[in-house]
Amino acid sequence: MRIQVLGPLSAEVNGGSIVPTAGKPRQLLSLLALYPGRVIPVPTLMEEIWGTAPPQSALTTLQTYILQLRRRLGTAMGPDAPGGAKEVLVTRHGGYLLQIPEDGVDVHDYERLVREGQSAFESDDSHVCAARYRAALDLWRGPALVDVRVGPILDIEVMRLQESRLVTVERRIDADLRLGRHAELIAELTELTARHPQHEGLHSQVMVALYRSGRQATALDVYRRLRGRLIEDLGVEPSPQLQRLHQAMLAVDPQLDVLAGPRRTSTFDLYAA
Repeated sequence: MRIQVLGPLSAEVNGGSIVPTAGKPRQLLSLLALYPGRVIPVPTLMEEIWGTAPPQSALTTLQTYILQLRRRLGTAMGPDAPGGAKEVLVTRHGGYLLQIPEDGVDVHDYERLVREGQSAFESDDSHVCAARYRAALDLWRGPALVDVRVGPILDIEVMRLQESRLVTVERRIDADLRLGRHAELIAELTELTARHPQHEGLHSQVMVALYRSGRQATALDVYRRLRGRLIEDLGVEPSPQLQRLHQAMLAVDPQLDVLAGPRRTSTFDLYAA
């Protein structure tokens, strides 16, 4: 079985889809897929589907949804499959679990690659760091579970994954900046800062990319426009790190051309103290 949640929900067995068309069974499959091999308690499944006010028939209805998922699974597995659908979508005391390897779900491949990227970052291996982060991001096919109606449990998971994706993008760009790829990052960073108009880390990165590409005036203009938005929208000044980066550009600080100190220091954190 191969399940993808980093984008539209996809779940295939022997080349056939087992994703149900009905909304609530899709929620169940999504939640079980995020935690392969782990029992998801019945109350948690009910909360995902009905929130804090489940109907009196909730348990019976939940069991019906599980049966529907097993039927789709059994059809895809075929009559000769050992164990059958009950050995994959398993009933345990107080809950259910999807008995498949973690690497059968794309989110776990993503998180493994992110860990490898972080390890390479801490070892000062920028080439491997950038490659691992890029491979992790290549697994995404759109917003997580974009075609699934999410309840309170999945909503938290989707927000966590989307935040993780943005952090991974930022870290991959840091690695690329350390590798001297500033010119080729400008277009990507321009789009990212437009999507995240108050994200200081991304703005610091586009400022550095522009500065290293000989576009000091444009880099300073990025800071001016960000500062204006932060003051107007939030009533706050840019962080001390970003202010120091701005001052370094005004002073033509040589550290901006080649990061000083440990290479695992990010562009933004270089001016943290």
